Amino acid sequence: QVQFVESGGGLVQPGGSLRLSCATSGRFVSMYAMGWYRQAPGKERELVASITSAGGSTNYADSVKGRFTISRDNAKNTVYLQMNSLKPEDTAVYYCNRPRAPLYEWGRGTQVTVSS
Repeated sequence: QVQFVESGGGLVQPGGSLRLSCATSGRFVSMYAMGWYRQAPGKERELVASITSAGGSTNYADSVKGRFTISRDNAKNTVYLQMNSLKPEDTAVYYCNRPRAPLYEWGRGTQVTVSS
């Protein structure tokens, strides 16, 4: 029933910026904490950012801290990830989902490629 649709990825040069969006299917999702994950080729999917249901608290993986900002607009059932100072190692498919169990069905994700 719950669906996530990620968008906003693309090809960007090192040091560039992208803003990802995660549209969710149900209003009830606004009642849950949300997170952004990424999966690079040959690597496990990792949680890089999370935000509480009301947006009052955020957490970041050390690898993205200071560069990425997660936010949400519950009225739009949308979660965002602002990515600045992008590095080649940020290249991955980015997904949104709950940051903890129970997770829902994964969306298709959006590809972020950081390359010169």
